[in-house]
Amino acid sequence: MDIVIHSSFLPHTDPDASLVFYRDVLGFEVRGDTGYEGMRWITVGPAGQPGTSLVLQPVAVPGSGVTDDERRTITEMMAKGTYSGVNLATDDLDTMFERLQKHDADIVQEPTDQHWGVRDCAVRDPAGNLIRIQQLNQAGPA
Repeated sequence: MDIVIHSSFLPHTDPDASLVFYRDVLGFEVRGDTGYEGMRWITVGPAGQPGTSLVLQPVAVPGSGVTDDERRTITEMMAKGTYSGVNLATDDLDTMFERLQKHDADIVQEPTDQHWGVRDCAVRDPAGNLIRIQQLNQAGPA
């Protein structure tokens, strides 16, 4: 029996800005864009990997049990990049970083050779989620 990662969820505060970042800056495909009562869920994923997706979702859906105070705390943590994030990988980190700079992405760290054996950079998406991008085909953890 095999098990795979099908989708993961990241919160957004501005669906249109998130769509531009993931589609136009990172180059992900849009696989779904669903709205309900003023909220929006956008499913994106890397080209050529139809079985793996990110679902960009509202911070807290009414009726989910998240209080207004918790919603404020989550939003504050997102703005600092401490609430949620994802690790990505590319076969050409330098070209990806140039693309991020060209699109005025919120750069947290330029490409760096880490002491644990990977080379990566870090940016924040429009909601503040931390996105680390690692160079593929290196020794060390993936």
